[in-house]
Amino acid sequence: AARKSAPSTGGVKKPHRYKPGTVALREIRRYQKSTELLIRKLPFQRLVREIAQEFKSDLRFQSSAIGALQESVESYLVSLFEDT
Repeated sequence: AARKSAPSTGGVKKPHRYKPGTVALREIRRYQKSTELLIRKLPFQRLVREIAQEFKSDLRFQSSAIGALQESVESYLVSLFEDT
């Protein structure tokens, strides 16, 4: 029985790695549970203002209006990705 003994590398342990896909599934479950906004507020606000600029210049927004837009956009995107 000539089994190869483990090479004595001074006890260097490999870092633990999860199987491919495990971390992705954990992230999916985490984000499905959460309700917080996932798109950063300022970049979203800039995008809204940029799009609105094409229709009418010098528009002003209440912060609650941009918040409501962001909530609905994220909700729409989540439902869109659920179907794919």
